[in-house]
Amino acid sequence: MEYTVQKLGRLAGISTRTLRYYDEIGILKPARINSSGYRIYGQQEVDRLQQILFYRELGLSLDHIKRIVTDPDFDGVHALREHREQLLGKRKQLDILIANVEKTIAVNEGRMTMSDKEKFAGFKQSMIEENERKYGKEIREKYGEETVNKSNEKLMNMTPEQYEEVTRLADEVQSTLEEAFRTGDPAGELAQKAADLHKRWLTFYWSEYSKEAHAGLAQMYVDDERFKAYYDKDQPGMAEFLRDAIHIYTGIQI
Repeated sequence: MEYTVQKLGRLAGISTRTLRYYDEIGILKPARINSSGYRIYGQQEVDRLQQILFYRELGLSLDHIKRIVTDPDFDGVHALREHREQLLGKRKQLDILIANVEKTIAVNEGRMTMSDKEKFAGFKQSMIEENERKYGKEIREKYGEETVNKSNEKLMNMTPEQYEEVTRLADEVQSTLEEAFRTGDPAGELAQKAADLHKRWLTFYWSEYSKEAHAGLAQMYVDDERFKAYYDKDQPGMAEFLRDAIHIYTGIQI
């Protein structure tokens, strides 16, 4: 079956503007242009659009998705299996949070008691599951099983006060980094403050800190497209700037 832009947009629940943009950037070209100048999409394009929307739902940037789906070795069936695993991971995280909410409701209704540690356990476990889903393989290969397991254990054992502090620090790292980025100087006072805040934030998760590991992580922020997309989502070049600031801070170049 073939579809025009309007029909495919209605089928997929997206705008015709989005489909035209996908054509412009080369991520989803129509099968052909008919004699009236309309874009016509066939089954292959429908399947590719499904893949694109799956990846968008998982938070990948369009540049990253384009590299995946235009790769000559792209395997649609394998990609669907990966989607399934990632969605199952999301469902597990939601189940944890739902259980935590249900316990909280029961506490408020006087049907049970809940320690302060239990109140935050669901959020911590959800964070660990999300990190494992996104970055677990790479982090474990780089730092080893024992290091990652110790980090997860440290997170689960955080007190409510520590959890609040690490959350506050994460926000401060981001705001300071954004301000420093505008100066354009990774060696400047603001950029070095951001690097120091980043170190303090890391110490809440790492069992022990080393300049080498800090510098290595900063390099991974640039080398790994998912980390890079996170830091560059509002300001392209932010990941490289943070990497440079941390390398100056640690005195180690990777």
